[in-house]
Amino acid sequence: MLHTLLTCVCVFPLPIRNQVVEMFDHAYQNYMDHAYPADELMPLTCRGRVRGLEPSRGDIDDALGKAKVLTERVLSDVRLDNDIVVSVFETNIRVLGGLLGGHSMAVMLKEGGQHMQWYQDELLHMAKDLGLRLLPAFNTSSGLPYPRVNLKHGVRGPETRTGTETDTCTACAGTIILEFAALSRFTGDPVFEAHARRAMDFLWEKRQRNSNLVGTTINIHSGEWVRRDSGVGAGIDSYYEYLLKAYILLGDDLFLQRFNIHYASIMKYISQPPLLLDVHIHKPLLPARTWMDSLLAFFPGLQVLKGDIRPAIETHEMLYQVTKKHNFLPEAFTTDFRVHWAQHPLRPEFAESTYFLYKATGDPYYLEAGRTILDNLNRFARVPCGFAAMKDVRTGSHEDRMDSFFLAEMFKYLFLLFADSEDLPFDVEDYVFTTEAHLLPLSLSTAPHASSIPSNRTSEEELDDSNFDWTCPNTRLLFPDPAFPRNLREPIRSAVDKSCPRPAPYREPGMGRPPLRAQDFMANNPEHLELLRRMGVSLIHLKDGRVQLVQHATQAVSAVAAEDGVRFMQEMMELSSQQQKEQLPPRAIQIVSHPFFGRVVLTAGPAQFGTDLSKSSTGVRGFVTVAEPYSGCTEITNAEYVQGHIALLQRGQCMFAEKARHVQKAGAIGGIVIDDNEGSSSDTAPLFQMAGDGRNTDDVTLPLLFLFHKEGNILLEALKEYREVEVLLSDKARDRGVTLSLDMTALYVLFVCVCCLAGYDTTCPPKPCDSVYMVSGKKLDSICIWSACLDFIHLCTCMYSAEFAVKQAVKWRDFFTTAKKPKQRLIISYK
Repeated sequence: MLHTLLTCVCVFPLPIRNQVVEMFDHAYQNYMDHAYPADELMPLTCRGRVRGLEPSRGDIDDALGKAKVLTERVLSDVRLDNDIVVSVFETNIRVLGGLLGGHSMAVMLKEGGQHMQWYQDELLHMAKDLGLRLLPAFNTSSGLPYPRVNLKHGVRGPETRTGTETDTCTACAGTIILEFAALSRFTGDPVFEAHARRAMDFLWEKRQRNSNLVGTTINIHSGEWVRRDSGVGAGIDSYYEYLLKAYILLGDDLFLQRFNIHYASIMKYISQPPLLLDVHIHKPLLPARTWMDSLLAFFPGLQVLKGDIRPAIETHEMLYQVTKKHNFLPEAFTTDFRVHWAQHPLRPEFAESTYFLYKATGDPYYLEAGRTILDNLNRFARVPCGFAAMKDVRTGSHEDRMDSFFLAEMFKYLFLLFADSEDLPFDVEDYVFTTEAHLLPLSLSTAPHASSIPSNRTSEEELDDSNFDWTCPNTRLLFPDPAFPRNLREPIRSAVDKSCPRPAPYREPGMGRPPLRAQDFMANNPEHLELLRRMGVSLIHLKDGRVQLVQHATQAVSAVAAEDGVRFMQEMMELSSQQQKEQLPPRAIQIVSHPFFGRVVLTAGPAQFGTDLSKSSTGVRGFVTVAEPYSGCTEITNAEYVQGHIALLQRGQCMFAEKARHVQKAGAIGGIVIDDNEGSSSDTAPLFQMAGDGRNTDDVTLPLLFLFHKEGNILLEALKEYREVEVLLSDKARDRGVTLSLDMTALYVLFVCVCCLAGYDTTCPPKPCDSVYMVSGKKLDSICIWSACLDFIHLCTCMYSAEFAVKQAVKWRDFFTTAKKPKQRLIISYK
């Protein structure tokens, strides 16, 4: 019977595009239910975040997908006349771009004759209102906008609380032209396009003339480069994107010429296939850093638009292998593909490039890459109230944020990747994507616009015809051999799989070793303390159990001892750095009980003693209980509750190892120390390793992990609300698969849940599956069974037909009626 049930799911697989729609609905509906009209959803705490505790800035970029209802809600709820300071760049690409994209879609639907017949350019009127509120930011001698503007008061005067900034990023000033030009051409008012062109012209004039590269940050008044490093990632990325797309949207050859000149320099200096490494604009052969940020993942998609497919394939493959190595692209990673910054805020740039490469090549390999993105989002980022950003890709821990670009871009690119042309009510090739994936119609290139818009075209900028060799890619000509793209990817895959060995620390020949090695030092050893004193090193005990070393050469007993002290301190810093970076990375605390089911993961600090979770394939799993006393510094008084559980402890009053010994003696299988410093968070403070007490800690055999106050409070609140909270302590988050012990009468409930997890046609809203988890493993009463049958009827009606649903419901009703005392039990695992 189980085989029949599972086969039923497999025989009628749902299109992947429908899974994408279900995921979008899950994220969007939770925003509407728990956060609207706040700026963003906080998916771990199921509430909204208003940035800076200001009134909502009207982030409607992700709320324009359900035409009539959502457009009416935007028109009724969003107000722009607010005394609020906003980013010019973010407001332009998110809010103004969202309004213009919504207007474009509304016009398209209205012209189709069936939808939006009531629409009278209301979104466009709101977009113009917003554009006028952004214009005061452009009142500078250079034409570059101030980075921030007050929507009600502009940039001048004390009431604006802005207008004193002097610097802006290149992308911030250079990512205006698409939205402002579209606004001008939709409304017939040239002022917006004129200001955006002036800013683009100024950036072009200030490029470094020898390298033809631009820096990352520029002074908006003098035009001097503040940061002279140059790349294609954060701070510059969308400036290059908008040069090429401005040519595509507006048809002005000047933008393409400038892009081609920049692109040639990028490929000469920054591109080191498959890497893209920042350089100095005045010395472009000199690398500026040895790591890459994840925002550069958009660049292969831009190369597709340029027509340069080969390097696009190479860089995309490198990014794909890094993604498979860490499940997501780390916010920054090194040239040997190790984590540099471990966060991942659910950025869509890799999905964007995947979509464009598939459109250009038709290679199903990129469908596989898209499926990997989709699966990882569901496995590692999906939580009951949406999708949570990753705080650390190494451990799988979450951050309580879900940015609006995740809704606006990620699901759009994934849906288009898997959709067929007949799934869309329009031809996507008739539009250009803004940097936030809003759609602007290419017909704007022929829209009436003022011919008086100034241009900085000079004699030295005569068009170079050689720059126009690349047009839209013809893959049949580029890749006559289908194996050619695969041959490009193979060596890159091998390179990412290998790790570069780290060299041993250099020591000059003949240099003597100090009498005490850092690796041998014990803080409670009197002999070691005396040696430190002779070397001028003093030891300070901190309240959290750590020790701080300070060296004063003048307090050493001799010059030789002072030199030994310096070398000891250097060794200690190297040892500390090595331990932080290589030996003990962050650990994960995964809440696996109802209603979390492994979807909430907290970043935890490790201990230098006790069980090494990196060597455990299963981790340590158990229910948590608060130890008494909470400090864990004396014998545990509630040992009967701590035994067999994971003890919660508060930081302070004694050494970490002492806490571990006390809960271990009480029978605990693990311990979690929660910071006593209210407000502390791994968002703002680096994790540290809990040190021993200077004694031999081999007697400590349980795992002990550390949580800052913010993360610890999530665990304590869960315990307060649900009483029984089970967690998994491990080196990284485990698969969110579920293992259940079920009676035969619960097989049907399992089937319902499998179908729910698989997703189905969203024209039938999914029914909740929480009751499945609440009753699994327990005796099911008739009410639970009947409720499940109703869900089943609903599900089968959606997936197959009403007739099929009725037949199956009767069949299962009869089975449940006769199988009141089933003897057979099964262990069933599924994902």
